[in-house]
Amino acid sequence: MTKQNPGFGAALVACHGAMAAAERVALVTGATGAMGRAIVDRLANKGSGVVITDRDSAQLEAFARELFEGHGVPVIAIAADLLNVDAVQAMVPLIDAHAGRLDHLVNNAGLNRPQSLEEATLDDWEAVFAINLRVPMLLAKAAIPLWRRQGGGAIVNIGSRVWLSGAVPAYTASKAGLVGLTRSLAVELGPIGVTANVVAPSFVDTPFTRQNRSQDEIAAMHARALEISPVPRLGRAEDIAGTVAFLLSPDASYITGEVIHVCGGAQMAARSTNPVKVMEG
Repeated sequence: MTKQNPGFGAALVACHGAMAAAERVALVTGATGAMGRAIVDRLANKGSGVVITDRDSAQLEAFARELFEGHGVPVIAIAADLLNVDAVQAMVPLIDAHAGRLDHLVNNAGLNRPQSLEEATLDDWEAVFAINLRVPMLLAKAAIPLWRRQGGGAIVNIGSRVWLSGAVPAYTASKAGLVGLTRSLAVELGPIGVTANVVAPSFVDTPFTRQNRSQDEIAAMHARALEISPVPRLGRAEDIAGTVAFLLSPDASYITGEVIHVCGGAQMAARSTNPVKVMEG
């Protein structure tokens, strides 16, 4: 992703179609990354109006045009630096002004600075927590008046399997905190018709997870993920997108406060020593 100077606010960079006429509107943060694109594509394919946000205006504009032309759904693109509190707080009012509603909030944007505790700096720690935990809190808080007005909504926060297993401390602690926040939101917002759940992937091979690692390091990560996954393949962004779409659908309206691990069973960290043979014919 192209870097921009931190500190810029939230700006509307594209608006296609009549968002105010959409039956439902979903906000997805980190929308131009591999996971974000898969989630947005799935929601748009189901007819949802989508609000996409990320840092890079050019990527957002191109993706917004692609979505509108490919799916025919209304699209709003907002460029925002999520480290900037003012920018985050400006997003929901922008959506309210252009759409008049917000049904679904998908907190997909994430930050990982994979350092040991000994190597980590306070700036790194605070940046990881700002993106992974502060942003979901601020967006949910800002959306409450809309959800109260329209009679409900749904939140899906993208977590990680590491909240159970442990990994680099800042990322792991922020994702564990996200589970706690989500359960608190489920309790507090349930009475106004809002559900809140976490989707927790394991390793999905994307530019985000590669983090400038070498090919040998990536290969080792693949091997470790497969070693503890009963399902003998790596996860895909589409696996996560399908679960997000389900949790935002009417079929999941009585599910809240849950952590859905989408990781082929890797959350159990236990592989069968006597696999069942696949029968042919």
